[in-house]
Amino acid sequence: MAAGALAALLLAFLFGWPAWSRWLRRYRGPSWCRESRSLIADGPQAATGAPPARRGESDAPRALFVTAHPDDEAMFFAPTLLAVGGAEKWLLCASAGNYYNQGDIRKKELLESCAVLGIPSSHVTVIDHRDLPDDPSAEWDVQLLSSLILKEVEANQINLVVTFDAGGVSAHANHAALYAAVRYPSFLFVQPGCRVLTLETVSLFRKYLSLLDLPVSCLQNRDVLFVLTEEEAEVAQRAMRCHRSQLLWFRHLYVIFSRYMVINTLRFL
Repeated sequence: MAAGALAALLLAFLFGWPAWSRWLRRYRGPSWCRESRSLIADGPQAATGAPPARRGESDAPRALFVTAHPDDEAMFFAPTLLAVGGAEKWLLCASAGNYYNQGDIRKKELLESCAVLGIPSSHVTVIDHRDLPDDPSAEWDVQLLSSLILKEVEANQINLVVTFDAGGVSAHANHAALYAAVRYPSFLFVQPGCRVLTLETVSLFRKYLSLLDLPVSCLQNRDVLFVLTEEEAEVAQRAMRCHRSQLLWFRHLYVIFSRYMVINTLRFL
């Protein structure tokens, strides 16, 4: 009896998903995301309370997204990338994703995905360093990684870095290493004018609620919240489909059910 009831609930959930999505997007409230979206559109000063830039200095937002593997930008950061359309965007990917010897293929897929998400190929850098292998069991050199991120920040006058938090969303060691890198003393003290936003890791249950996680995301403390419209969500899915080599059956389910495809909550360091 219990199994039958559970199956009925699951079927109702699956078949009712389009209606749930439309309802949540319609009634999420116009002010829920307005402040967060303007946060980066107006530059980091708007978020931090810092004084405006001096004459001759540019206060235009220049955002660097730091990821570990090709496809991270679409799987996890698409809501933020699409929500900050007014910013100049760069991507620094710390590995070529060569765990299964597909590095060359994955780099091409990454450029296709970035084009969909509004990052020009000239703003995409893929690190392919022997001390930063695509391997969840490998311990990355945090000092090296921090220096490479800092080099990218300085070269492009970046004033906002977006990366993973300590949980790395999926508990992937390579993701967590990026968080350690932006907390490294040389990064924090050499580049004091650059703010860092980290993507919040949520529980496994919440991770696969898609838009149903929206009320919880809004009620919890966070510095920034981005929620995609239906049209933007379609763009995010199109970006993910560029990673054809990674689209195994379970990733198709991820695209449908992951809240990271439609919701990002982030915190400032």
